[in-house]
Amino acid sequence: MALVLPAARPALAEWLSGHEAIMGTEVRVELWHEDPDAGRAGIAAVMEEMRRIDRLMSTYKPESELSRLNREAARGPVRVSRELFDLITRALEFSRLTGGAFDVTYSSVGYLYDYPRGVAPSEEEIARRLDAIDYRHVVLDAATTTVRYARAGVRIDLGGIAKGHAVDRSIALLAGRGVAAAIVTAGGDSRVLGDHRGRPWMIGIRDPRRREDVVAVLPLVNAAISTSGDYERYFERDGVRYHHILDPKTGKSARGLRSVSILGPDSTTTDALSTSVFVLGAERGMRLVERMPGVDALLIDDSGRLRFTEGLRKAIEGRDR
Repeated sequence: MALVLPAARPALAEWLSGHEAIMGTEVRVELWHEDPDAGRAGIAAVMEEMRRIDRLMSTYKPESELSRLNREAARGPVRVSRELFDLITRALEFSRLTGGAFDVTYSSVGYLYDYPRGVAPSEEEIARRLDAIDYRHVVLDAATTTVRYARAGVRIDLGGIAKGHAVDRSIALLAGRGVAAAIVTAGGDSRVLGDHRGRPWMIGIRDPRRREDVVAVLPLVNAAISTSGDYERYFERDGVRYHHILDPKTGKSARGLRSVSILGPDSTTTDALSTSVFVLGAERGMRLVERMPGVDALLIDDSGRLRFTEGLRKAIEGRDR
């Protein structure tokens, strides 16, 4: 019997990539697709999804749904989209999990900081507004998808969770289009779909004080990683670094760590936890992560020392053998 071989087809599959400035950061997509046109359409769809979420949740856009909520919710319940309601609900779950270390109402003081111009609020300004920082001021009604602020002066900012949400939505969008291998990155938040054609995706962790240096390289397959650092948005004055990760208890920049990287199953989780652990500090942050299944952490403290969760340490040691 004759052996019939399939006719050879041209090798059309290739790695495709794209990047744009969205959500105040660089959004990058890299994927593999058998059909380059379909792959490019997938990248374009991710960028449009990122822009849609930015239009919905940006505090820098007065017409966004979140900006409208901040203007009106102290006067009474405000009906919002299911997507925004669900993300605020998730944010409050992280607030309860972390004892308030993660708190989207930090913006009640945080909006007074202007990092590009090197402006920080005075002690008096912080003191006047600090009581407005408390996630329990955000009152949700699931039956009507409404949000109400229990006191005047409350503002929320989803910067510690919205990019992770956008990355997760983008990965789901690509998977729905038949993409099996991809990475989507928005600033410090990345999620990988599948592997890198038979190998793990290798994600570098930058040195917080030397931009071009990498302190660790971590292998990822079907996982997410988020890094929060004191080098992302900051200014220095009189030898003090003022950065954007605020401790909700003080309204001031959290101290003790330079960088926190969290690995986990999805970017919404890793995004929120990287901020939470930065605020909690090394000891309390590590204790939180160690009791969460499927989550690992790499911390760089204010002396430059690296700390790993036990699971991540074993994974790195196993790869190096």
